[in-house]
Amino acid sequence: MPTHFKGTPQETSALDALIKLFRASNTVSGRLFGTLQKEHGLTESQLGVLEAIHFLGPMQQTGLCGKILRSGSNVTTVVDNLERNGLVRRERDASDRRVQVVHLTDAGKKLIARVFPDHVERVVDALSPLSRDEQKELGRLCRKLGLGNTQP
Repeated sequence: MPTHFKGTPQETSALDALIKLFRASNTVSGRLFGTLQKEHGLTESQLGVLEAIHFLGPMQQTGLCGKILRSGSNVTTVVDNLERNGLVRRERDASDRRVQVVHLTDAGKKLIARVFPDHVERVVDALSPLSRDEQKELGRLCRKLGLGNTQP
C-alpha cells in the first residue's frame, strides 16, 4: 500500500520505498525469528550474539554491540540472559580487568551448532523470491542506504 501523503514526487517516492522496506523487513523477520523463539527459545539478539561468538570467537561486549547492531544496554541484557541459561560465560580480560569477554559454553556451542543450519535454511527460503543477482543487488542497496552513501 503506497503512502497517501500528497507531497512532491521525491517525497512520495521516498515514503513508498520506506513503507515497502519496512513491510518486507517485518515479514522476513517474522518468518525467521518467530520460529526461532518458538522452537529454541532464542530471540533475534540472542541468536546474533551466539552466532558472532561462534564464528568470530570470544568477544568483548562492546564488540558484540557493533556486530549485532544493538545498544550496550541491550547487549548486556542479552548476555545476562544467555549467561543465566548457561550458554555463555563472561571472563575479565587479563590485560584490562575493566573489559568483559564473552565466551560460548559447551552448551552454547551445541545449541548454535544445532540451530544455525535450520536458521540458514529459513533465510534461504525467506529470500528465495529473489534471484541470487537480486539478492546481491538488495544487499548492495541496503549497504548503501545503511551507510548513507549516495554514490553507486
